Amino acid sequence: MKRAIPGILLILFMTVISFGCQAMTEEAGAKQGTAYYVATNGNDKSPGTKQKPFRTLKKAASMARAGAIIYVRGGTYKEKLIVRHSGTKKAPVIFQAYGKEKPVISGASLKGNQADGGLVTIDEKSYITLKGLTVGHLKTNKEDLTPVGIFIKGSGKGVKLLNNRVYDIQTTHTNGNAHGIAVYGTKAPAAIEDIEIKGNTVEKLKLGFSEALVLNGNVKKFRVTHNTVRHTDNIGIDLIGFENVAPSKKYDQVRNGVVSRNKVYEITSVGNPAYGKDISAGGIYVDGGKDIVIDHNITHHNDLGIEVTSEHKGKVADRIRIEHNQVYLNRYTGISIGGYDKKRGGTTNTTISHNILYKNDTAGLEGGQLLMQYQAVNNRITSNIMTASASHYLVVNLYGVNQKNIFQKNVYDDRKGAKASQWVWRGKWMEGYKTYLSKSGQDKGSAHLNPQFMNEKKYDFRLKKSSPAKKIIGN
Repeated sequence: MKRAIPGILLILFMTVISFGCQAMTEEAGAKQGTAYYVATNGNDKSPGTKQKPFRTLKKAASMARAGAIIYVRGGTYKEKLIVRHSGTKKAPVIFQAYGKEKPVISGASLKGNQADGGLVTIDEKSYITLKGLTVGHLKTNKEDLTPVGIFIKGSGKGVKLLNNRVYDIQTTHTNGNAHGIAVYGTKAPAAIEDIEIKGNTVEKLKLGFSEALVLNGNVKKFRVTHNTVRHTDNIGIDLIGFENVAPSKKYDQVRNGVVSRNKVYEITSVGNPAYGKDISAGGIYVDGGKDIVIDHNITHHNDLGIEVTSEHKGKVADRIRIEHNQVYLNRYTGISIGGYDKKRGGTTNTTISHNILYKNDTAGLEGGQLLMQYQAVNNRITSNIMTASASHYLVVNLYGVNQKNIFQKNVYDDRKGAKASQWVWRGKWMEGYKTYLSKSGQDKGSAHLNPQFMNEKKYDFRLKKSSPAKKIIGN
């Protein structure tokens, strides 16, 4: 559902050259541990103190070396922020909002090719923290430009994005691309690693073929936690491999990370110029990643809740753990594994356990609560609670090639009764829970029953003390 983004890949090389030239002409920079201030009423000829702040982010970035803290005062900064210098593990470079003030980095006045790339760019830098900044208003109608809110690229360690807001990043071209936050590991063997993206709000984006919050290429050892991603017209959180972002195929895969305690909602590709009326945008998507934990997220009112596969034929998403998530009222399906057609890759060695899948398939597309598409092999689906929507579909396993999958100790729930439940097993439709058990040979220790949620009208999916589901899935 995505394509290569030549605009981003081109600027990876151009910016390295331009940074090198600037470094020879800018001032020598800050002493370690220095605090600088920048304000919309400042002056770049000032010393950068609280009383006499700098005027531009460009000036502040030129001074910010290891250990420096740049306090950004409230107001609107009509410029890009390009991080010039790395910090160290013990002395990072920090750009943060001053106190409770709300600085905005705005691209509203940027025209033409200036809309390409990041409003904030961290290229080949390590130990950088961005905290409490608002980044937005970057738009294009051109196919070859890719606007990005915060763009991390190249290689590096220890970058943290904390409590920022990214919004109103847009492409309106039918073949366009845009991102809210993008992390592109474009080097090898050096990766982007030890990255933390926490507490950010990413919203109100028009993304074309691309994603709101994406990690792509040679990226490892990451944590994406406690973020809110909402009101976008394509995928919410995406973890990608095999798109030739890294120069070596060996390293071209996002891996060894955690996506936890995020809220992802109101995401649909319907109306996106790149997709038209297609219902195809996932809340959380692993496209070719491996060794990733997706746990304790809430994903609702999207096209798909969580999707795990590879879009590249012969490739797979591998060793993914999907655990303790609440996935409800998504239009097509709750959780999907396997490629969306036979020209794609698949999903292997993945565990889906202790999730709440509640009344997904609201559009009546027969995706059910759990959808198994092409090449879903050797996966375990255990200890989940699946409540059918009005479509009555629970498990939809579309292909005979989907082998060596194990279902056990799940709770199924169709409020019209077990006999009304709909199933597809390896391409064959069937009706009724007992028929499904007989034909599939699956779900030892499972049951069809009302799990007795605490307050499902308010989406409180804790189980009541008397819930019979506890005997099946545990407390």
